[in-house]
Amino acid sequence: MSETMKQAFGLVRRPRGVFYLKNKITGEQKSLKTSDKSEAQRILQAHNESECQPHFNLSLARVYLNGADPKLATRTWQEVMENIVTKKTDETRRRWDTAIKDRNFDCIRNLRVAETRPEHFDRALADGKVSTNVYLRRIHNHALGMEWLLKSVIPRLQWPRPVFKAKRAITAEEHAAIVAREQNAERRDFYELLWHTGASQTDAACLLAEDVDWNSRTISYSRAKLKSRGGIGIKPALIRFGAEIEAILKRRPAVGPLFPYLRTVRAGDRATEFRQRCDGLEISGVSLHSYRYAWAERALKCGYPERFAQQALGHNSKTVHRAYAKHAEVTVPSLDDWEKEWGGGIHNAACNQSCCRWISGQRSQSRSRFEKEN
Repeated sequence: MSETMKQAFGLVRRPRGVFYLKNKITGEQKSLKTSDKSEAQRILQAHNESECQPHFNLSLARVYLNGADPKLATRTWQEVMENIVTKKTDETRRRWDTAIKDRNFDCIRNLRVAETRPEHFDRALADGKVSTNVYLRRIHNHALGMEWLLKSVIPRLQWPRPVFKAKRAITAEEHAAIVAREQNAERRDFYELLWHTGASQTDAACLLAEDVDWNSRTISYSRAKLKSRGGIGIKPALIRFGAEIEAILKRRPAVGPLFPYLRTVRAGDRATEFRQRCDGLEISGVSLHSYRYAWAERALKCGYPERFAQQALGHNSKTVHRAYAKHAEVTVPSLDDWEKEWGGGIHNAACNQSCCRWISGQRSQSRSRFEKEN
């Protein structure tokens, strides 16, 4: 062992018998958490070797890693991505297949997981693309969970915060202009149904005539994006319809899919068709998902009870629901006017009890139907 190596670190034993590693240049001391002298000397030797022979130290580490997992020292990030994809199904798998083809991942695709440093991830995240940030974090967490990474490449609190594009609701005027210009009857009814129900585009496109209960005048369906959870603890979306939705439903097929063509189209293609119509009318900043924001904001503005709105949109989380409605502008009425309009306590209590009984009954029916289907 060279003299330089001996001078890098030394051992100090505290009064209670615990050994400390001392940096002879800075004077910093770090507990080795051992009172065994031979063990402390081995750790001291490892630190001195790592200081003066980093390449040798890496080779030695690979020897130990191969003993625990033969692929631990050679596994690449491409293999991690492929492992994730094999565990996904249906639409989620298709999204992951697309996500891992991101060109930003090319700089780490063939990089060994065990040799990854923060600057490698910084290079992949350099352009600030939101999807890269979101999926790279998931890939990184998957590698940690599988114990293919010995420690985080970037500590959790040091990950760059993704900057999302502004999202807004579609206005009544914009919706009216799109519907007025639409020549295709099926697509026109589809946009109308989105406006009146706030359903996601995939859920609305996949609706069946059997999802409509004409006796109770309700539409009930299971959220497509939540099917992978197996239906445990998930409430189906449930909405009671009025004259506007009734008119739309009567124009659609009486059995089977309500939108036979749109049901077969990929979500991305439906979004492209909608964007083309918006471009033709010089409408910007909206997508098909903007109909959900619009419905949530309209519900908040008119004082629609939050629990009813959650049920209608299929939101199981209040936090998610409030995020959809956060841009609504609400003018708070005076309490005196509100009390007069709603007829005082007796009438209001009767209305609330009636509404609660109706919702409770419909929820029970929907759950039973959901359990039978799944």
